[in-house]
Amino acid sequence: MEKRNNRKWTLASRPVGMPKQSDFRLVELPALAPHDGEMLVHALYVSVDPYMRGRMNDAKSYAAPVEIGGVMVGGVVGEVVQSNNPRFAVGEIVQGEFGWQEYTVTNGKGARKVDPGLAPISTALGVLGMPGLTAYFGLLDIGKPQSGETVVVSGAAGAVGSIVGQIAKIKGCRAVGIAGSDDKVCYVVNELGFDGAFNYRSTKNYVEKLKELCPKGIDVYFDNVGGTITDAVIPLLNPRARLSICGQISQYNVKESEVGPRWLWALIVKQARAEGFLVFQFADRFQEAAEEMAGWIKQGKLKYREDIVEGFENLPRAFIGMLGGDNTGKRLVKVGDASG
Repeated sequence: MEKRNNRKWTLASRPVGMPKQSDFRLVELPALAPHDGEMLVHALYVSVDPYMRGRMNDAKSYAAPVEIGGVMVGGVVGEVVQSNNPRFAVGEIVQGEFGWQEYTVTNGKGARKVDPGLAPISTALGVLGMPGLTAYFGLLDIGKPQSGETVVVSGAAGAVGSIVGQIAKIKGCRAVGIAGSDDKVCYVVNELGFDGAFNYRSTKNYVEKLKELCPKGIDVYFDNVGGTITDAVIPLLNPRARLSICGQISQYNVKESEVGPRWLWALIVKQARAEGFLVFQFADRFQEAAEEMAGWIKQGKLKYREDIVEGFENLPRAFIGMLGGDNTGKRLVKVGDASG
């Protein structure tokens, strides 16, 4: 049997503020062999996502933190290279939460097969994976947009936000984005079809800019960012507006909690609703959502961009850069090639 070494990135220390390269440690050990009912998966693409920052903290949340010395969590698309599991054959492509490592032994629980004929396999970590599904359910089930309404999305050029705005357009809404550079603003407006967008880094008065871009107010706000951007959205909410709370990336690396406006009263005045969600609560509908989005891609209604960093050794750098906003679209790290 071929001997393989397994490189993996582990958590070396808990970050204070923005993670540093030294918070991660690269470990190399022989890859384990699969037992009965198990398979060995070789990673091809590894996802880096904002939620991973929270898992680096030793704090109670919806999922357990990564232990010091533990493998960093993350979604992976890989190839089955050995199998003692009758449900998975050698050569098949699978997606699962295998973490930042080149080889994983798994019994297949939580893994799903990826059809290379449906779309490029990398999309199983992006537009047809967790980020795309987050956009789909967070907007349609939580935000409940109606044709003619105005949908505002923060983090608009990211893996989730870029899909949210396009689905809003598919549903007949006006889509307005908030992003972190002029290039990102041009991307969401000129390539993705948003009706408007602005660069929060160069805009001095968020409220006035939102008034300009949303002359009829805001009906749905998809929040990926939180902080001062969300504070600026609240005064412009229309009666019975819906806030879909997906992420708070502006807060993930702050060392002390920020003091902001207390705006919950506005939800009373506007009879508005704010609801947080986790994409996993919609797990029984993942397949139908992915199939509908794949159809939109084929019809040219849904576009996506992948921001791919090459090399397993570059995983921490790619992750830290994503937290700083240097990606447009879904940030992935390519770590291997399929044998076929």
